[in-house]
Amino acid sequence: MTAFSEGDQRAFSTLFDAHYKATCRYVIRIIRDKDTTEEIVQSTFVNLWEKRKLIREDISFKSYLFRAVYNTALNYIKHRKVVSNYVAKKQDKIEVVQHDYVSHQPDFELKQKIADSINALSPQCQRVFRLSRENGKKYHEIADELGISKKTVEVHMGKALKMLRISLKEYI
Repeated sequence: MTAFSEGDQRAFSTLFDAHYKATCRYVIRIIRDKDTTEEIVQSTFVNLWEKRKLIREDISFKSYLFRAVYNTALNYIKHRKVVSNYVAKKQDKIEVVQHDYVSHQPDFELKQKIADSINALSPQCQRVFRLSRENGKKYHEIADELGISKKTVEVHMGKALKMLRISLKEYI
């Protein structure tokens, strides 16, 4: 542990190799997503490396590591809930415009503004938005179809809704 806290990269590599798989198995039970689990474990190891001098030598590294990945996983879940709540609230505000867009044939100016706003999105963001709003697909279905994570779908939808809200603020 002393070599690790003094910046020995081989010591870090040894600790990483010794604990990576076990921490991934632990976190996957909490997160239930392989890619996110690996990101959480890797970022925790990076964080431990950056703060290696602050880790007390009198505690078990393994216990410290597992507590750190647990806290990181919980923070991820909390953040995901905040993002989901934000998207849901913003989605409620824009549903009037979306409803008009899909079913009521809004006036030409608004329809053109909506089309322009959607076309201004990045191609991937457009694809995600259209699959969700025009095809009525759920986030996990979009993720499976496009081969991306559900979190990436949430991020794209958040960006799309934010852009639409900004560009359509005079209509909302």
